Amino acid sequence: MSSGFDLTGKRAFVTGANTGIGQGIAVALAGAGATVACAGRSAMSETLEMITAAGGSGGSEHLADLSDKTAAVALYEAAARQDGPFDILVNNAGIIRRADAVDFSEADWDDVLDLNLKTAFFLSQAFGKAAMADDRHAAIVNIASVLSVQGGIRVASYTASKHGICGLTRLLACEWAARNVNVNAIAPGYIVSNNTEALRDDPDRSAAILGRIPAGRWGEASDIGGAAVFLASDAARYVHGAILPVDGGWLAR
Repeated sequence: MSSGFDLTGKRAFVTGANTGIGQGIAVALAGAGATVACAGRSAMSETLEMITAAGGSGGSEHLADLSDKTAAVALYEAAARQDGPFDILVNNAGIIRRADAVDFSEADWDDVLDLNLKTAFFLSQAFGKAAMADDRHAAIVNIASVLSVQGGIRVASYTASKHGICGLTRLLACEWAARNVNVNAIAPGYIVSNNTEALRDDPDRSAAILGRIPAGRWGEASDIGGAAVFLASDAARYVHGAILPVDGGWLAR
């Protein structure tokens, strides 16, 4: 059964792989045998070291401002020429802005939607076109959120973007499942990352969040890695359009 999760010979492109959830996913994919291209705005040296330590077959670094969808697609296409066609795309890169809805700025709306949703779509488009042109199996793993199905507070653009990722995942699955491209998403709960630092630093909010998580702890980036390996692997060949919560039981509460 373990062979169904083996990613040996697969090539993956992971956005936002320099830290947090993206880093955890990149290391997990590499540990399962994939060669991982790490993409993002800042250096990936720590991630590449972790890939080597995990016994990965190596990785590569690709730097660009992914909030610019044109630059993101150009980076992806250049990486594909350098590393060979990709079998796995992980749309993880994302940001969050916090403010009351009555005070939310247009810039904070556009910045979040551009990176979290617009870039994810156009990277998926480039990836899907290449995979279908070659008539080969491929897998997209989008990073959604528990806020893909809940409202949250003070994160208007983030909530909208993650609802959008959920819908986009299902739309692409409907269009591409018959073309041998699996499109699924992971919905992380409250994970230790840069995006949750403000919440973890607020004693009252942190206590309230922990009080609702049945597992009794904040998640770690490594908790998301196994789910990504599954959705990228042959074990998930008949899984299309799924939104898999990895949230310590948050949504079950």
